[in-house]
Amino acid sequence: MNYMNQEKLEPKRIKELKVSSGVLSAAISPDEKRVVSAAMDGVYLTEIETGESVKLYSHESYASSVEWVSENVLVSAGYDGRIIWFDVANQSEIRNEKAHQFWSWDLAVSADRARLASVTGQYLAGGYKYEPALETEPSLRIYDVSTGSLLHDLPHVPSVQAVTISPDGKRVAAGNLMGEVRVYDLDSGALTHQWTTNDFTSWGIIKSHSYLGGIFAIRFAPDGESVLLAGMGPMRDPMAGNGKQLWQKWSLESEKPILLDQTHDGESGEGLMEALAVDPALPFFVMGGRLRGGDWNAAFFDLNSGNRLHTLKTGFRITDVRFYEQGRRILIAGATGQGKPKDEGAFDPFGRLEIYETFAGSNV
Repeated sequence: MNYMNQEKLEPKRIKELKVSSGVLSAAISPDEKRVVSAAMDGVYLTEIETGESVKLYSHESYASSVEWVSENVLVSAGYDGRIIWFDVANQSEIRNEKAHQFWSWDLAVSADRARLASVTGQYLAGGYKYEPALETEPSLRIYDVSTGSLLHDLPHVPSVQAVTISPDGKRVAAGNLMGEVRVYDLDSGALTHQWTTNDFTSWGIIKSHSYLGGIFAIRFAPDGESVLLAGMGPMRDPMAGNGKQLWQKWSLESEKPILLDQTHDGESGEGLMEALAVDPALPFFVMGGRLRGGDWNAAFFDLNSGNRLHTLKTGFRITDVRFYEQGRRILIAGATGQGKPKDEGAFDPFGRLEIYETFAGSNV
């Protein structure tokens, strides 16, 4: 389908929902009536129609990622290094696994809901040149969703901040702070691809001697033969946060990955990009994050040409973007400024969930 000739891509916000604290990840329920959010103070369930939001449970620190694994069961990961399975219908915890000694940065679940991947790691200087120290625990762990059993411990260089599983469930890809990507076969655990792109990381020479930035989001294309990366371009002063809003597309069809495309000149501003989503039905993707300079913090791109198609300026930091299962609608999640506390010490809700129709005249 050539959507560019038949319909007009014109995202329109149709719902704005609030969550008590900043949202780091969000997922749409299989019935598309609820959203579950991994937030700074716990995991929340929000009814899309009414906007009613309730807290289900908490991690010992921030909840960093969340996914549905069935109609009423979800799985979340947190900065406590734990993965929690939770039954929404019965309001009860099913399983609580200590997956990592450090934070779980990101969680991914396969399309068939059979396996999940979690990544971790703390950047520590390994020598006088501030090269990263070797991992002290496996940076990538693969679990069986139904039993919670550990399937694979896979190595990477910490910290590993983004992970994704291919649509066919055969590959897992993870990216780290230094721009290194590793792709593994999910059945055997064998490493199939490994490369480094220096475009997503910065070496602090002004205020801090360390690596900053990195790959913050990674997604497979629908055919599973290429991956999209998102983050921020290099800066002389990484603390400034004014690097280029950056995505790259890499081919995995040969043994050596090939850079196919990246953010086109003149189509970006400045800011850290933290979220990626690929439309399940049509050839385009969305990238979002924080706005440092420019006029958008979310943009739609053609998956084939790489051309920017449309932009949004949400007014809040975007941490996650999800398409509905059939496409045509997207969920954008994140957080506004926390604001000043009320007299009783509470804050106004600063987590945000927004739902957009992606095409003008959509009847879904």
